[in-house]
Amino acid sequence: MSKKQIDECIRDSLEGYFKDLGGSEPGGMYDMMVNVVEKPLLEVVMQHADQNQSRAAEWLGLNRNTLRKKLLEHKLVK
Repeated sequence: MSKKQIDECIRDSLEGYFKDLGGSEPGGMYDMMVNVVEKPLLEVVMQHADQNQSRAAEWLGLNRNTLRKKLLEHKLVK
């Protein structure tokens, strides 16, 4: 999937979200979107990195401690 396809999926999802709100104003959208995207990103990268946090952190451009914190936040490690 190309970056353009991912962008289109996100745009379509956001348009659907606003439609579902039926005119109500949204709240906390930034945090909602970060959490919705971040968890599957971490899951897939960790899977492809064979659960190696150092490798996954390098691929993601994160410090290993930051990755560990995010994995804990999303309950992806104990």
